Amino acid sequence: MVGAGLGGLALARMLHVNGIDAVVYERDSSRDARGQGGMLDLHSGTGQRALREAGLIEQFHAIARRAGQDMRLLQPDGTLLLQEDTPDDAPLERPEVDRADLRDLLLDSLPGHTVRWGCAVESADDGLLYFADGSCAPYDLLVGADGANSRVRAQLTDARPTHIGQNVVELVIPDIDRTHPDLAAMVGRGNYWVLGAGQSLAAQRNGDGCVRVGLSFYNTAEDWFATSGIPFGDPAAARARLIDLFAGWDPRFTALIAACDDTILPRSITTLPVGLTWPSTPGVTLVGDAAHLMPPVGQGANMALLDGVLLGLALAACPDGIPAAVEEYEREMFERTSAAGRQSARIKELLASPDAARHILAFFQPG
Repeated sequence: MVGAGLGGLALARMLHVNGIDAVVYERDSSRDARGQGGMLDLHSGTGQRALREAGLIEQFHAIARRAGQDMRLLQPDGTLLLQEDTPDDAPLERPEVDRADLRDLLLDSLPGHTVRWGCAVESADDGLLYFADGSCAPYDLLVGADGANSRVRAQLTDARPTHIGQNVVELVIPDIDRTHPDLAAMVGRGNYWVLGAGQSLAAQRNGDGCVRVGLSFYNTAEDWFATSGIPFGDPAAARARLIDLFAGWDPRFTALIAACDDTILPRSITTLPVGLTWPSTPGVTLVGDAAHLMPPVGQGANMALLDGVLLGLALAACPDGIPAAVEEYEREMFERTSAAGRQSARIKELLASPDAARHILAFFQPG
C-alpha cells in the first residue's frame, strides 16, 4: 500500500494480525520527518470501533484525553452560547488524541520492516509500483492510502479535489499554561469555537501543553492567500494583519492570535465530490482521504481508520479471492462515507452561514 497515514497503518495492522504480509511505502524519510498536526476526536462507533477490531483499544485509552470532549461555543462579541464540561467519569464517546501519538501507536503495533520510508511513488502499471528513484516493486493488491493528492487514485477515477471556498490559517500558542494562564483558562481543556459571519476562530488544547488556533475564512477564493495582504514571510506582521481581519471581535479573541508564536501555516481546503464511487477494479482500491476527502469537521480520520480495518477484515476472510473482498469493502465504504460526507458538507455550510453560531448551536442542541 502507499501512504503511512492512519488508514494505511490501520490496514497494515489488520493484515499483520491475520498473518498476511503487507508493505507500506511512505515518501517521508522517517516517522518524525514532519509534524502530524493537532488533535483528533475519535468517535465510539467509527474510529474507536476500528481500534477495537485492531486489538488496540486499551492502548488508545491510555493516550486519549477525556477532557478533550469539553466544548465552548461563543459569538464574536463574547456571548457564550454553549459550555459542555466533561465529568471525570464520562464515557469516552469522542475523546481527543494527538494525531502523532495515534500514528505512533499504529506504527509500534507493526513489525519494523512493514513501513518502507523514503519511497516516493510516481506511478503504477501492470502490477508494478514505480518510485521516484527509478526503482520498482511488484504488488498483488495496490491500496492508495496516500491522502488528498493521491497518486493511486488516477488508477480508478478522474476525480480530483476542488476548493470549497474555505481558507484556514493555523497558529500555535506553546506551553500556554505557563506563558498565558489567562488565555489557558479561557480556552479550557478541549475545544473553543468562536463563530462569526464568514469567519471563525477555533482554539484546541493539545496533549503537549500547546493550544492550536485555526482561523477560517469562508466564501473566499482559492487564491485568497495571495490577495489577503497577510505577509506570511514576516510572522509578526502576519499576526498583526490577522488581528486586523478580526476587527470588532472581543479583544480576548484577538489576544489569542497575538499570543501565537511564529508557526503560521496557510491551508486551502479542498474536497472530493460527495458520494464519489468507481467501478471495482481488480488489483487496486483506496482508503481515507484518497477515496473521500471531506471538509475538516471531524469525520476524515474516523473514516480512514475504519476503512483500513474493514478492508483488512474483508481480505482476511476472502474465500472468493482478493477481487471479491475489495468489492465487498468498496460497497460498504461507498455507502458509509457518502453519509459522512453529506453531513460534513452540511456542517461546513452552517459554519459559512451569516448566523453560524446559532446554526451550530441548533445542530448540537436540536429541538
